Amino acid sequence: MQQTIRKLFYYIHPDTRSVAVDIAMYLAVVTVLVWSVFSGAEASGYNWQWSRVPRYLFTTTDGSFHIGPLLSGLMVTLEITCYSMVLAFAFGLLAVLFRLSKSVVARYVAVFYVELIRNTPLMLQVLIMYFVIAPVLEMERFLSAVLALALFEGAYIAEIFRAGIASVPKGQWEAAESVGLSRFHIYRLVVLPQAIRATLPPLTGQAVSLVKDSALVSVIAIYDLTMQGQAIISETYLTFEIWFIVALIYLLITVSLSVVVHFLENKYSYDH
Repeated sequence: MQQTIRKLFYYIHPDTRSVAVDIAMYLAVVTVLVWSVFSGAEASGYNWQWSRVPRYLFTTTDGSFHIGPLLSGLMVTLEITCYSMVLAFAFGLLAVLFRLSKSVVARYVAVFYVELIRNTPLMLQVLIMYFVIAPVLEMERFLSAVLALALFEGAYIAEIFRAGIASVPKGQWEAAESVGLSRFHIYRLVVLPQAIRATLPPLTGQAVSLVKDSALVSVIAIYDLTMQGQAIISETYLTFEIWFIVALIYLLITVSLSVVVHFLENKYSYDH
């Protein structure tokens, strides 16, 4: 009996199990989840109507292709995500440079920004940005959503960058200073390239988080993927079908992003 238990633990232990076991465990979990959802829906008397779903993704009329509301919402989600990610990197980099500067004021500003953003809910920040700050600055709804997401993610990216910069050996700094490089060129040519390589995995996680967090902009009536899904459900009552499709689209985006960054990690790793 003990020998059987040892073999079982050997095959399922993360360090010794094979890829086939990983795939089998994953499929088993997915199967149980899908079975649970469908069983619960059938027990409640839910009538599945998958044939009505494709029209909300796309339609073809006279040989021409027209995107449906879900794909239209996806375009808005991707647009918000791209703009927010670019600004988040800028905010994060600026915050970490302030945090590491010799100026006391700059350091306190960076600390205040990071702590304030990280210790308040994102939804509250989106609402404050839209209802309080946007009217004062005469910002459109889309821009207020992008700024709220960028400021939120930028605070986390700042800490990721700070950890990456701290991982650069002290000898690299000293060598750069010994050849007469300025502080700006030390960061640009020596420190940041190494820090970005070291922080690719957590930055990937933050990018994936941004894609999912972007769904919160639906609270200010931006018709992203989530808001379009809610609108369709309110009209058609295709609750399970639409939410499954929305979840699948988000999953495809995040998995694709993870695959791309994994490729970049392998390409630019120090072992190559």
